[in-house]
Amino acid sequence: MSKFANPSRRGFLGGAAFGIGALAGFDLSQTAEAATGRVTDTVRLTWGLSGLNLIAKERGQFEKLLAKDGIKVEWLGPFPNHAPTLHAVTGGSADFSFGGSTTPALAAIIAGSPLVFTQFVVYEPRTTAIIAKDDSGINRIEDLVGKSVAVNRSGLGEFLLVAALEKHKVDRSAVKFVYLNPPDAAPALASGKVDAWSMWSPGVDIARLEYKAHDIFLEGRDLDFQIDYTSYLTTRKFATENPALVRAVNDAFRSEGKWISENSNDAEYIAQKAGKYSDQVRDQFIALNRTYRYFPVKDEKFLSELQKAADWLVARKVLPEPVKVSDYLAHI
Repeated sequence: MSKFANPSRRGFLGGAAFGIGALAGFDLSQTAEAATGRVTDTVRLTWGLSGLNLIAKERGQFEKLLAKDGIKVEWLGPFPNHAPTLHAVTGGSADFSFGGSTTPALAAIIAGSPLVFTQFVVYEPRTTAIIAKDDSGINRIEDLVGKSVAVNRSGLGEFLLVAALEKHKVDRSAVKFVYLNPPDAAPALASGKVDAWSMWSPGVDIARLEYKAHDIFLEGRDLDFQIDYTSYLTTRKFATENPALVRAVNDAFRSEGKWISENSNDAEYIAQKAGKYSDQVRDQFIALNRTYRYFPVKDEKFLSELQKAADWLVARKVLPEPVKVSDYLAHI
């Protein structure tokens, strides 16, 4: 049985629009609160079965930190990957995406979602990989010709496969891209319905052990430059009405990232309990000693690198059209 959870919510309803009308009926108390930086005391956050948000939810210090500012946290999830959390934010069921790939975030923005970035994260080492089963006969990227590879559309999986094929001079048309989210991709690899899988941690590490698979391309080792980053997003409306709350949430995430970076052993035990994977996988993660670095939306050097990455993805049709990253930043 797959160890990947399905999203806990399916289909999200649209949010209500705010109309400017006569003074009668206008909420003066909300206007006064907005001037102080927030119109709500509750923030709804999404989480998955890995990563910083999972540890923040399980450890409990994140909520205590925000409680000092009178902010209550509601956790929604688990979600299997970033795209469904973006749908939740756009639809009004959540306030923040769960700290996932910038690529599906940019794809959602291009498609018209009213999203803005609130901050960015770089975690190291990077362990997203393309894997194949040991008995598949696939040992290098060139062996993927005529084969099928499971990837998540406009996400880490797809961009890594595109980059790997390009580096090894394999025409993209020679490989079949099979668009599957993690809960469906894992059993597809196990049953042989796809020949390989491009996936991030911990899913790729669990699959490598469970299905007796091996790396044929590893991001941190084989990718010459970083194309995708970790990001948090909210709606432009929420950021405009709640800049102080967004800043408080950003600070709480940075605090959690600092704790994880300094307490890798404890963090991995927390993640294992929720993710329900083996001690062997946990010990591999402990050995990585992963660290988190945060970048604010005003960091011009970081934004320049992200724009280069977005342009690279557009040129290779992972993203459908150009996007100017600086137009989609929260003003906080």
